[in-house]
Amino acid sequence: MGKRKISSTNTKNRDYLKNECGTMYALTLLAGRWKMTILHKLSKNELRFTELKNCIPNISDRMLSLHLKEMENDGLVERIVFAEVPPKVEYKLTESTQDLIAIWDKLDTWGNKHRAIQESEIQ
Repeated sequence: MGKRKISSTNTKNRDYLKNECGTMYALTLLAGRWKMTILHKLSKNELRFTELKNCIPNISDRMLSLHLKEMENDGLVERIVFAEVPPKVEYKLTESTQDLIAIWDKLDTWGNKHRAIQESEIQ
C-alpha cells in the first residue's frame, strides 16, 4: 500500500521470503485485507469500479483503488479502458490469476470446515 524504505528490515525480510519459496511469493502478492475478496468477485466476471464497490460494501473507495492498482502492478488484475465518454474502465483477472480459482474453492471448503470445528470446540 504505502511506500516502504528499500533499506528497511521489513522490505528485506519480505524480499527474502518472496525469493525463498513460491508459496511465500504467492502469499505476499495476495496479502491484504480485501485482495482475496476483490479477486473472488472478479473471478465471476469483469466488473467496473462501482460494481466492485457495491459487491464489497464495507471497503472504502481509497482502499479499493489502492488494492486494484497494486494488483494491476503485480499482474493479478487487468484494467481495461474503453474509449468512450464518459470513460469506462473494467477490471478482470489475468490469465495467470484465473489458475487460482480452483485453489480458492479448496481454501473456501477448508476454511468453512475448520471454522465449524473451531466453533464446535468453543461451545
